Amino acid sequence: MTIPTVFTTTLTGYLTSLNARNTSEHTTTAYRTDLTQFFSFLTENDLTVTDPGHISRTHIIDYLSHLADQGRSGVTRARKLAAIREYCKFMVLEKLLASSPAANIAMPKKERKQRVFLRVDEYMRLLNAAAGNSRDYAILQLFLQTGIRVEELTNLTINDIDLDAGTMLINGKGNKQRTIYPEKKATQALRAYFAHRPRSLDQHVFLNYQENGLSVRGVMDIVEKYRSQAGITKKFSCHSLRHTCATYKASRGYTPADLQGLLGHERPETSFIYVHLARDPRKLMEQTSL
Repeated sequence: MTIPTVFTTTLTGYLTSLNARNTSEHTTTAYRTDLTQFFSFLTENDLTVTDPGHISRTHIIDYLSHLADQGRSGVTRARKLAAIREYCKFMVLEKLLASSPAANIAMPKKERKQRVFLRVDEYMRLLNAAAGNSRDYAILQLFLQTGIRVEELTNLTINDIDLDAGTMLINGKGNKQRTIYPEKKATQALRAYFAHRPRSLDQHVFLNYQENGLSVRGVMDIVEKYRSQAGITKKFSCHSLRHTCATYKASRGYTPADLQGLLGHERPETSFIYVHLARDPRKLMEQTSL
C-alpha cells in the first residue's frame, strides 16, 4: 500500500532540517527508515490516516505494541519512538501540527547491555589469524589500538593520516573532528598495508577488492571472518573491539580525559565507565567471560 504523498513530503522536509543541523548521515538514514516504517504501519492499519494531522497518541502506542509483538527489543522501540517524537516536534515548529501526539508517551524500557570485549589471549588470536593480510591486520590493529568507530574507519582518507608526524584526523559523530596519535603497533601495521595498497583513484584508506572504499558491512564481515578463523566462540562486533581498546587503555593508566580525547566520547561519563571497570577486577572478569 502506497504511503500518502503528504507524509513523504513532510518527511523530506524533516530530513532536510536534520542535514542543516549537521546530523550524521548514519542518524539521518536511521530516522528515514524508522519513520517510513511507521508511516507504512499507519497506512496498512488505518485508512482514515491520510495526513500527519490524523496521527493520534493511540496510533503511536499501537505501533510500539506491534513492534513488541514482533519481538523487537526495548532499545529498538525506544529509538523508533525518538524518531517519531522528533518528527512530530518538527511538524509543530512548522505549524503543521497543533501539538505533538508523541509528547507524553513513556519511552520503552531499554535492556541493560553489557560491554563485550576481548581478553588479551583472544585479541592476540584474532590478530594472528589476520597476520597474512596487511589490510585486514591494519584494520584490526586500528580498532584495538585507537578504539576507532567502524564508520570513522571507513571514512578515513589518505590525507587524514600522517605517519611521519604520527597523527590521524578522525571525522567523528556529528561531524566532529579529533586528532589522535596512533601508537607504534598501529603505525607499523599501517606502513605495512600502505606498502601493498593498490594505486587507486579512490582516496579512502581501506579498499575492497574492486579498489573502492570498504563499506561498514564489509568491515563487519572482515571482523566476523577472523573471529571464526581464530576459533573465538564469544560473539562480538566492531564496537566490541572499541570497548576492548578503551578497557585496556584504562588499565594502563589512561584518565577519563585521555579516553575522551582518544575515543571521541560526547559525555565524560562514558569514559569514566572504563576507568571504573579497569579498577575492579571482578567486574572486568564478568564482562570478558561472556
